[in-house]
Amino acid sequence: MTYDPILKQCGIRNVVFGEDVVIVEPVNLYECFIGGHTRIGPFVEIQKGAKIGQYCKIQSHAFICELVEIGDHCFISHGVMFINDTFDIGRPAGGDRNLWRSTAIGNHVSIGTNATILPVKIADNVVIGAGSVVTKDIFQPGIYAGNPARKLRAL
Repeated sequence: MTYDPILKQCGIRNVVFGEDVVIVEPVNLYECFIGGHTRIGPFVEIQKGAKIGQYCKIQSHAFICELVEIGDHCFISHGVMFINDTFDIGRPAGGDRNLWRSTAIGNHVSIGTNATILPVKIADNVVIGAGSVVTKDIFQPGIYAGNPARKLRAL
């Protein structure tokens, strides 16, 4: 027996854009804010309530979930994943948004390919190395890498 799947379209829905935003489709952007002069590559998802600052570059296959705010002049490389559910109850929170946590990324932050960013605060002028997993707040400028990410040196 064969069944027809339920098809849902990706696309751009109810997004507030600043001026001169460039988007390379396909993307899935909905109910979020994208600051002026920002460029978004293909296969990016930016969810409801997320905020992207001005002059940012979001590379392909990045996932920016609800409760994420990214400052100005930031670079989010290919495959970067943001997480808002820390499995505080030992399993996914599902639709219980009260269990989700927020992430705040400062200005002039670069996040390398395939990094994973848990709910944290990251200061201005930080570089996160490729493949890193950020599990704790970063309060000082510098270069951080590893799993968990640790400060390698100051900037």
